[in-house]
Amino acid sequence: MGKSFDYDTIIIGGGAAGITAALSLAKAKKKVAIVEAGRLGGANLNYRDVPYHAAQNFAHTYAEAMAGVKFGITSTNLRYNYPTALRVQLRAVTRAGEKFGKKALEAEGITCISGLAHFVSANEISVRRRLPAVPTAAEAKAGTDGKTLTAARFLIATGSIPKVSEITGLSEAKHYTPENALRMEKLPKSMLVIGGGPSGVELAEYFASLGVKVVIVELSERLLPREDEEVGQIMSAYLEKKLGVKILTKTRAVAVQGDTISSKVTLARNGQEKSVRVECIVAAVGSKPNTDLGLENAGVKFDNKGIYVEKTLQTTAKNIYAAGDVVGGDSATELANYEAGVAAANMLGRNKTTVNYDGFMRTIDTNPQVATVGMTEDDLMKRDLKYNKAMLPLSAVSAAITSDFKLGFVKLLSNSQGKILGAMMMAPDAAANLQEVALCVRHGLSVVEVASTPHINGEWGELIRLAAKKLI
Repeated sequence: MGKSFDYDTIIIGGGAAGITAALSLAKAKKKVAIVEAGRLGGANLNYRDVPYHAAQNFAHTYAEAMAGVKFGITSTNLRYNYPTALRVQLRAVTRAGEKFGKKALEAEGITCISGLAHFVSANEISVRRRLPAVPTAAEAKAGTDGKTLTAARFLIATGSIPKVSEITGLSEAKHYTPENALRMEKLPKSMLVIGGGPSGVELAEYFASLGVKVVIVELSERLLPREDEEVGQIMSAYLEKKLGVKILTKTRAVAVQGDTISSKVTLARNGQEKSVRVECIVAAVGSKPNTDLGLENAGVKFDNKGIYVEKTLQTTAKNIYAAGDVVGGDSATELANYEAGVAAANMLGRNKTTVNYDGFMRTIDTNPQVATVGMTEDDLMKRDLKYNKAMLPLSAVSAAITSDFKLGFVKLLSNSQGKILGAMMMAPDAAANLQEVALCVRHGLSVVEVASTPHINGEWGELIRLAAKKLI
């Protein structure tokens, strides 16, 4: 007789990956529980995708309206109401969260448990409530008591958490992270964004478009150092010339002295120091996998890059799987959902499915948007791989004329047989337009097939056909 457990599967983390897997397992009539320390829906719903898209839609709409004078639209007296914008953002989160809430999940037969999970063994966890910053004696006692739950299998989907900055004095000064910056109740007059990666650039654009004086500090030689050089150059030009953002590359923030009104930040570059004073600081220094779960007790191997998993997403403990940001790699909701689906399928079936990451896209949601799929030119050069390249500016198609938008390009990369290796696009709606290339990368299609496919004249997607034609 097999051992009896409280659940068939316990999922630790109620974000995109956790909910996707829970729904799949519940549909297969498995007894499933989700343990979530924060809010159901995770970062995707509460802190990143949904609020970011709502906020950026507001900011981009406002910026376009302000620029409408070139099309004959009078915008002299155009204003925005920031509290209303915040309410719209919150309403978007509330509406999107209706299908991920406790009531909706429990209707599918999923038990939702609020608390912090900690492995006792490979089949057992303890769960305790998250305590407030200053708990009462009763709260402290209840929080440490906790309860234990057992399961035949576990899925770890705890995502990632912001890295703690090592800047002297930052923790004592008032500052924000990408997870809460969009929720500040009042716009500051000035802001320092520490970090010129995707989150830092997105936030800098958002606040600068609303009139905040923004300074970006980036340790690398250019913004967006993971992307090819052209992206950082064009993004810098856009932020500086269009929005008045001051960009300081090869610069490190070393110390912060803050008071109730503003903060003095000491910056170091080439051995010299200078300071800037701003009302607000946003530390966009990256994130790390959330692995503080007692994984050692369960025999799950991990390091600072995340939990080690096989291609089946099985950890070193055979009954425990992991998916999403906690395993490292690119952070994207669609990727987390995909991994969760693979993990759930492998928990249910004997024929193991392995992950295939070909064709997944990463984006930077500015305007112009940046989308990358497959290998970049930097990737190919670092691996000493031969490739062919076609690169076209936005001005190569009539859409640039009709929309008066020329800031961007498309780059298509192929091998000697014409197979598409990767692509990058910097343009309005770049991700939607590059989706056809994602299909090609995932299924091994060639530039001939793209070049021979009809594309609508006067749209940005025509750039992709023209680039493919150059590679034939």
